[in-house]
Amino acid sequence: MHRFWEKVIKPIVIAAQPKIIVEIGSLTGLNTFKVLDYCKHSEAELIIVEPAPQYNYDLLKAYYGDHVTLLQKFSLDALPEIPKYDLLLVDGDHNWYTVYHELKLAEKMAEQSGSFPIILFHDTNWPYGRRDMYYFPESIPEEFRKTYERKGMQPGVSELLESGGFNNIALNAVYEHGERNGVLTAIEDFVKESPFSLRYYDLYSNNGLGIIVPESSSIRKVLPYILESSGL
Repeated sequence: MHRFWEKVIKPIVIAAQPKIIVEIGSLTGLNTFKVLDYCKHSEAELIIVEPAPQYNYDLLKAYYGDHVTLLQKFSLDALPEIPKYDLLLVDGDHNWYTVYHELKLAEKMAEQSGSFPIILFHDTNWPYGRRDMYYFPESIPEEFRKTYERKGMQPGVSELLESGGFNNIALNAVYEHGERNGVLTAIEDFVKESPFSLRYYDLYSNNGLGIIVPESSSIRKVLPYILESSGL
């Protein structure tokens, strides 16, 4: 997601001026550090949801203080603990079940707080837009878990490759497409069902960036300009 910071995410953040940001999936912190610089200069707070951060959180906390909080949990366990947020960055477990239920939890928060957040998603294009991937397959209920293997992928080929291919170290669903399969499918299913009036935008570079914005959001007027001028 950090590849979208300068041209897309940063302009959205400046336009929306969120006070509470939640980032699902921090990993090495490449995007996290950029968000925290905004928070430090704007009196905002970043809540990181990451079960296995690959950086020293104690040092991060020492530098950014009250601007940062880490919830070292799975997203579906952490989100119910956060009563309000304005911006949600989703780059965690790339599968239908997790993303769909992250959105349902955001919807529940919005029903209680009266305000639906702006939500940005990474990996809405190939390879995980229409194919599940599992970091912790045991955390996904069996009825929602696709058959998966530790094999790589190739654009335009539904089946996993016998050797090589993209991201062949990950646990990838055996087949692409179909119901309840992939990040973009989860987003589409949610938007179609939600009682909130939402608009979805998509960028296709760098594995895809998806954006959900409530129809009432103040950034609706400037967002098309931001996306068009990004060149992505």
